[in-house]
Amino acid sequence: MKALDVKQLTVSYHDTPVLWDISLEIPAGKLVAIVGPNGAGKSTFLKAILGLVEPISGKILILGEPLKNLKNRLAYVPQRDSVDWDFPITVKELVLMGRYGRLKWGERIRDADYAACEHVLKEVGMLDFKDRQINELSGGQKQRIFIARALIQEADVLFLDEPFAGIDLASEKLIMTLLRNLVNKGKSVFVVHHDLPSVETHFDWAILLNLRLTAYGPVHQVMNATTLADTYGKSFHLIEELVKAKKDKIDKS
Repeated sequence: MKALDVKQLTVSYHDTPVLWDISLEIPAGKLVAIVGPNGAGKSTFLKAILGLVEPISGKILILGEPLKNLKNRLAYVPQRDSVDWDFPITVKELVLMGRYGRLKWGERIRDADYAACEHVLKEVGMLDFKDRQINELSGGQKQRIFIARALIQEADVLFLDEPFAGIDLASEKLIMTLLRNLVNKGKSVFVVHHDLPSVETHFDWAILLNLRLTAYGPVHQVMNATTLADTYGKSFHLIEELVKAKKDKIDKS
């Protein structure tokens, strides 16, 4: 089974190509990093897969099916900055929104949904905050509750857009553990990610983008100097030095 099958995907904003002729196949049950420089089209790639932007051309199948056939089987965690955190809603109410797609027309939240909410909030370490307004949370806490909303959907494929940006180390470790546990249960997880050293440490497959697809496949095959230079261009040598410095710091700690 392929988690994702993309053929000749091209996306444009105002006549400016953002993604050009992307074709790839990713097997199910993998933790997949989507990496590339700023402006490479990584977020647009997720949005095109999820039908949030209209491509010029291309065919996309998820688990062998078009998007319209996949109700409740997909979950999406957007960038934290794209959310209106001033909206008057509690943590519990936001997480329960992940169950709405499973309710029939006019049906109210059930006891089983409340129980599932408490379970996922406990998983992400946020049960004690369930009645807190979302605008009272820290960055890491905000990301945890969006992960909880994705978990409560019980989706087969999850797409996360920069879930580790600007969060504390404890939240990062917890979220990475949760994602790995999902993959161990047969789920497929796609993550837009910037921290190259942790790609090699934590992910199974990688997709390297910079408007075009430069490489994809198992991490140990595609994360090398040649493909990274193709992806990052002139900025690659600076990135290479930063990656080396971070690895040295980790080794010494």
